[in-house]
Amino acid sequence: QVQLVESGGGLVQAGGSLRLSCAASGRTFSSYAMGWFRQAPGKEREFVASITWSSGRTYYADSVKGRFTISRDNAKNTVYLQMNSLKPEDTAVYYCAATKYSGSYSILDYDYWGQGTQVTISS
Repeated sequence: QVQLVESGGGLVQAGGSLRLSCAASGRTFSSYAMGWFRQAPGKEREFVASITWSSGRTYYADSVKGRFTISRDNAKNTVYLQMNSLKPEDTAVYYCAATKYSGSYSILDYDYWGQGTQVTISS
């Protein structure tokens, strides 16, 4: 069992940066690949980034590649999403999630979800 709590969301101007954190509880955190998803109003939840349990490999949606960086600290049971050069279209609720399937982009493969944190980018 893994429980996830996101933090770090907020309101920033376009071009700014934010770092999201996701604190996990559960003794098997390091066994899971971790992902970030987002959901804008009226839109489906979409994949943003993921990282394998060993931090050996990361995956990104094309829309955030080069601007966002996912990382994890297994000793702290925490995964991060550093978001730079933010755009108004990045506005969404951001969720972290855990999966047994490394590299998965599919919501269906993720077993555990946080409650989400709001990110709002003003133009």
